[in-house]
This record gives sequence, structure tokens and C-alpha cells, in this order.
Amino acid sequence: MSDVPPELARLRSSIDNIDAALVHLLAERFKCTQQVGELKANEGMPPADPAREERQVARLRALADDSGLDPEFAEKFINFVIAEVIHHHESIAKG
Repeated sequence: MSDVPPELARLRSSIDNIDAALVHLLAERFKCTQQVGELKANEGMPPADPAREERQVARLRALADDSGLDPEFAEKFINFVIAEVIHHHESIAKG
């Protein structure tokens, strides 16, 4: 492996730490959505909630814009997460 400039090594280390935090946060999010899926199944509610999903997308687009992150990217990301959550909820509902 070639010598890496100290600044590059520092930045990569920060990126690695942020990536680890993102994985842990996603794991926590999915623990919560698992519970939501179980509650919805017990109450006979549908796995998807399009109105809430629309509000979440709009909220995260605004947060992204305020944070200097591309809102289009934020929307693609949250739509991917929402699709996975719905898939989990559908599986829970099927028993």
C-alpha cells in the first residue's frame, strides 16, 4: 500500500466513522419500523401509508436542502428505505 498523505488518512478515518454511525442508525430505525409493522399487523392496518410517506419525503428533502445535501439524493435514499420497510411490513402481515 502506498503512503497516504496524513490529511487523506484523517478524512478517510472520519468517513469510516460516519459510515459506522449510519449503519448503527439504520439498524435502530429498522428496529422501530419492525415494531410499527407488528402493530399495524395486529390492528389490521395496511403495510404502506402513502400520506405519511409523502410527508416524510417532503420533510427529508427540506432537511437535506437546509443541510447542503442534494434533496434529490435524499429523496432517493428515503424512498429506498421506505420500500424496504414496506416489504418488511408486508412480510409481517402475512405472518
